[in-house]
This record gives sequence, structure tokens and C-alpha cells, in this order.
Amino acid sequence: MTERDIIFVANEVNELGGVARWQALMAALFAERGHKVTIVGIAPPEVPMDLGENPPFDTVTLYDVRPPGRWQARTLRDRANLAARKRENARESAMRAAAGRLSDIFRAARPGAMIIVTQVWAMEWVAAADTAGHAVIGMSHESYEYSRGSSRFQRVLTFYKDVSRLLLLTQEDADLWMGRGLNNVGFMPNPLPMMPEVPSQRTEKVVVSIGRLGHQKGIDMLLDTWAEAAPGHPGWTLRIYGSGPDEAALKQQCTDLGLDDSVEWAGQTDDVVGALHGASVFVQSSRGEGFPLALLEAMACGVPCAAFDCAPGVREIVRTEEDGLLARPGNTSELARQLGRLMESAELRDSMGEKARENVQRYSPTAITDRWEELFALLER
Repeated sequence: MTERDIIFVANEVNELGGVARWQALMAALFAERGHKVTIVGIAPPEVPMDLGENPPFDTVTLYDVRPPGRWQARTLRDRANLAARKRENARESAMRAAAGRLSDIFRAARPGAMIIVTQVWAMEWVAAADTAGHAVIGMSHESYEYSRGSSRFQRVLTFYKDVSRLLLLTQEDADLWMGRGLNNVGFMPNPLPMMPEVPSQRTEKVVVSIGRLGHQKGIDMLLDTWAEAAPGHPGWTLRIYGSGPDEAALKQQCTDLGLDDSVEWAGQTDDVVGALHGASVFVQSSRGEGFPLALLEAMACGVPCAAFDCAPGVREIVRTEEDGLLARPGNTSELARQLGRLMESAELRDSMGEKARENVQRYSPTAITDRWEELFALLER
């Protein structure tokens, strides 16, 4: 195996969330195999994630504060706005300087280095830099359909069309991007973040959710779901782990729905295994996902999942009616019914939980890292 320089370029080095967790995990897995790994962030994180003491990779952040968005003159008055033009010139000058720092990092890398761009906003700086002849792997960590609803969709088409390889999280998503005319597309699942020796006992009357309290994770829909499921299942608690911008509004919604006695707000946690060991069911109510680590973690702990089928990655991970249960996206009544089935039957929880723990091992870190090594060898030819 060739030891390489591997350079991740992301929006941030350690912004709290799934992408940063995946990035730190992959960086550590590559470092274990003897590669020299660097994570470059464009901007500092708004909500930092702890990378632990002495992570086995280097980190660099290009800006001290988050750079402003691009300004475009759309009217005659805009064109006459000298202050705005001056700010735009300053932004462009700062971007050239940041791209220059990135060029220096790429030029210092050994032949055979791999540049992995984890988010498409960061690709704007990579596109402006000298990649020194190294292979560039672009990534999108969300489903094709979720991308379509954001500005990232056009950015993927613009900035990833000429990279060495564009990686999506599933074959289904890759096929959809191919249909948009991209001919450099492949897919790479996320690896299993952990595999605890002991699974959950599934004895607590607790349903757990873990995720950022923001629009994407759909906790508002989860509360509507719980309002339907809870009355028929007295003694059960919905325990919500996470923090985020919607926290106050969600807690008010919880009160308005009369759920304060059966919903527990557990805050942010670094002990995911502990949280899952205290659960008998895991629920995910996201509006959009890529290849969610939270589902992998729950299944590794032997906790059966009920989730909205909101992305190819979700139905790739959860084999519905075998190791978990899926509901149509946004259909809170259907998700409530699926939750109810798991809450009502210890036999169903145990059979699906045990099957989940068995099935999820197809995403073992060794298997996924081997696939990355094969891709590196292919791109070096």
C-alpha cells in the first residue's frame, strides 16, 4: 500500500455535525494506515466539535472570520454603489490570498497525493488554487433531491464537473447526477463510526432522537409524530439529544402539544453509545439526509430504527421490515404507527435490533477504507 499525503478541504475543520464527524473519522482511519493527513477548513466553525487531544492529523483554517458571500450588481443603482464594489473587491482579494495558501499546501504535497473536497462551497477555493497536478475528489454528503432545493445544486454542476471523481453516498444518487450530464461520478458509503461490544438491552421505555435542533432534522415533525404515538403508549419517553437554532421554538411547540410530561430534552451529548444504551427504539425525522451516521450508530448498538425514508442513504442503511421500519417522508401519522409497532412489541424490538447490529457491519471501517484505497490507486494510474 502506498503511503500518501491526503488533504481534506471542507467548509470548516470541525463544525458540529455529521460531515465533520465523518471527516474526522476518515482522517483518523487514513492516518492509521500510515498516510499523512491534513484537514483544511475555509472558515472557522460556528459551533465547534471537539476533535480530542492530539488528533492524528494536521488542521489549517484559511480565514479568521467567515468570508462574506459574493456580491453581484443586478441594477444600475447596484453598479453605482461604490461601497459595495469596494467590499466585493476586498472579498475577491482575500479569496485570492486564501487560494494562494491552499496552492502552497497542494504544492508541498508528495506525488500521488489526494485532495478530497468534502463540501462544494469549499470547492470554490480549490478551483481558484493550483492543485499541483494532484487528483481532486469532490463530494456531496446529501441526497440528490435535498441538493435540488438549495444553491448547492448549481454549485455541484459548476464546480465538480471537471474533478477527477465526484462521489455521492449511494448508487441511486450517483445515477441521478449522471443524468444531469456529469460523467465523473461514483459513490462511497460512510463507514460505521463505532461497534460497541455490548448492545442496548432494549429494556427502557425510551425512544431516542439524536441530531441538531434545526430545520433539516425535522424535530418539529417528530413532536407532531409523538403527539399521535404517545397517548396510546403510557410510560414511554421521547428523549431528544441535540442543540441548535430551533431549540426554543421546539420546546414551545412541545408545551403547546401537551407533551412536556413525556418528552425529555437531554441536550448535546458526546456519549452517543451511552445515549443509545439507554434506548429501546431510535427515531429519525429528517427532511433530508445523505448517509446518516446516527442510523449506523443506533443499529450498531442493536437499537431498531423508525425513520422517514427521506433519502436513498436511509433506505440503503435500513432494510425496512427486516432491521427497522421506514415511513414516507413527512408522513407523521405513518411514522407514529411505525413507532407504535416497536413500542408495543419487545419481540419485534429484539428481532429487529439484533438483525440491525448484524446487517450494519457491512459498513465496517476496514471495508470502506479499503474501497477508498482502491479508488486512490485507480485515480493515480
